[in-house]
Amino acid sequence: MTRPTLSLAQGAKASRVLGVGSTQPDRVVTNDELSQYMDTSDQWIRDRVGIIERRFAAEDERLVDMAVTAGAKALADAGVAPSEVDTVIVPNCTLPAPIPNAAAQVADRIGIKAAGAFDLNAACAGFCYGLGVASDLIRAGSAKKVLVIGAEKLTDVVDPTDRSTAIIFADGAGAALVGPSDEPGIGPVAWGSAGDMVDVIYMRDNRYLHQEGQPVFRWATTQIAPVAKRAVDLAGLQLSDIDVLIPHQANLRIVEAIAKRLRAQGARDDMVVADDIRYSGNTSSASIPMALDHMRAAGTVKPGDIVLTVGFGAGLSYAGQVLICP
Repeated sequence: MTRPTLSLAQGAKASRVLGVGSTQPDRVVTNDELSQYMDTSDQWIRDRVGIIERRFAAEDERLVDMAVTAGAKALADAGVAPSEVDTVIVPNCTLPAPIPNAAAQVADRIGIKAAGAFDLNAACAGFCYGLGVASDLIRAGSAKKVLVIGAEKLTDVVDPTDRSTAIIFADGAGAALVGPSDEPGIGPVAWGSAGDMVDVIYMRDNRYLHQEGQPVFRWATTQIAPVAKRAVDLAGLQLSDIDVLIPHQANLRIVEAIAKRLRAQGARDDMVVADDIRYSGNTSSASIPMALDHMRAAGTVKPGDIVLTVGFGAGLSYAGQVLICP
């Protein structure tokens, strides 16, 4: 008796980002405001992390609410109806409870019915992880169009009196719609983890986010540029081909250190480097798509530009890829 053979889906030749969108809470929190209830100052914060202001969500403004807004904006930017999307991924690490997940709620509220929907937790590397998964789903034929939304309400998990975290983290969401393409628009993902450093970023007493600033700083400033370079190599490009660098917006000094290392290896002096942290703070998995959306709106990133992204954070997890700006 001949055993039956399984059929496999036929995927697209390649994938690309079709549209992006983002949202931030209305409340702007300045460094001077923080200095009213903790031992800090505007100059101290600017010198150490480069942040001028950040956005805090209202008490009744949820992670899911921000994800819905950012996701809907990405669909509108791409000119794609919710009915055309079949998968929703929501990278995040601050959902108050693991059940129910954010993705199914977000998909339903946007109008994406019967979607494959799941959350992904790679902390600040989450968006790049999600983008890599979305691209591979499309090329494998498992999905047609995938909405990836990095969304965080970090004020839910930050001790407002802890200077080491309260001056850095903020709230927001950023999204990208990924679809099929005849020409590659998203390069292979370069990802990995450093599980031996899991104890430098963790939840203290299962309530508050805690990080050991100096070990994280040393790790990020020395280990992330090689990850970014590997993403460029996997895409078959040279560092000199990169128009825009968007690292996770963790700390302006880290961002600048990564850019300096890449320029020393061949990246152009005129490569645009994201500094969205200055006015958005560290929004974890939302930071890369939010920065891309803001830079495109400002005209510092143009459609067709070659963009290098790299995320890194708790886990310690990291990931990056090259994409073409929509």
